[in-house]
Amino acid sequence: MDLTFSAAHRQYRDDLRAFLASSWKPGDIASQQKVATFRALATKHGYLYRAVPCRFGGSEQPADVLRAQIIADEFNRARAPREVSGNGMSMLVPVLLELGTEWQKEYFIPRTLTGEFEWAQGYSEPGSGSDLASLRTSGELVDGEWVINGQKIWTTRAHQSNYMFCLVRTEPGAPKHQGLSYILLDFKQPGITVRPLRQISGESEFSEVFLDNVRAPADWIVGERGKGWDVSRVNLKHERASVGSAARATHLQHNLLKIARETTINGRPAIEDPVIREKLAILDGFVQAQLCASHYQTTLAVRGDSPGVLGLCNKLNNTNIAQLVSQIASDILGDTILCMPSEEGSSGPEKWNRQIMGSLGLSIAGGTSNIQRNIIAERGLGLPRE
Repeated sequence: MDLTFSAAHRQYRDDLRAFLASSWKPGDIASQQKVATFRALATKHGYLYRAVPCRFGGSEQPADVLRAQIIADEFNRARAPREVSGNGMSMLVPVLLELGTEWQKEYFIPRTLTGEFEWAQGYSEPGSGSDLASLRTSGELVDGEWVINGQKIWTTRAHQSNYMFCLVRTEPGAPKHQGLSYILLDFKQPGITVRPLRQISGESEFSEVFLDNVRAPADWIVGERGKGWDVSRVNLKHERASVGSAARATHLQHNLLKIARETTINGRPAIEDPVIREKLAILDGFVQAQLCASHYQTTLAVRGDSPGVLGLCNKLNNTNIAQLVSQIASDILGDTILCMPSEEGSSGPEKWNRQIMGSLGLSIAGGTSNIQRNIIAERGLGLPRE
């Protein structure tokens, strides 16, 4: 494993730091216009949307694992906004770049990069979660349009989205993995009902979506008809990479250490409590292992080598770290986290409610942890199927 930067990469880092110092002030985050202006400028300089061609609104930079890592580190250090977040940028855009038609790329990608198009992911259904291939939402091609009927559930940010990419069964007579298609839907179409689901945290991040004779043009299918399962695997690959980022683990650890220093237990800072210190040390072992694995995978990527089974473990490891962080936070904050966030948001210990509740959901996001363990065992270690 080689953690050193070349002279060229050190110069690149210095240039980036100078750009951020002159172009971004953390206080500007409150202004949508200033954020949009900064993103456009950062893209022009080649720091954002690097994998997206210029004709689709990106900066079209050659792949460079080390430059990508430098950008992530320095943007985090400067607290500068990265690409627009959400399902569109993290999942749909990579899918369209890999499998979309030219008109789909030209129409959907630029508007997704700016946040004009916000996307929901229509995968899970009542009775079809871990076994996604058993979904029953149907799509029939009628007079040049797809007619979609069915129901989706646990649809992230559906009530805030204006489009959805979804899996539907278009070949009812085919084996379940071979009868699905990946189709895009416009929420302005009649027949779509979005019903937010009230979570225990008081928020409504997820919704159930009812599709009643919803229509989509025939060419709003991505990939081949009946090959939606293959498209969805591309989707999940990018979702798991996002959830499994080592930066997420270090960010959580940083926030946890902050409350450990600021919260008192028995009249002393929680970080001085021997029980808490032991748990923080255990957590640090997991975080350092995740960081080491990340650095090693970066080194392999620079060489053009595959990380093998190690790459399959990232999402599962981050899920375990997030849940351990939540357990320690509960020990530190005690009953103070029982206050629910107000309508105006949260500013005190109760803001950890979202992290604690959300860490449980990570066991499902991007494929359940048990399914991920099966993938690691069967595809990574070559163990026999259950």
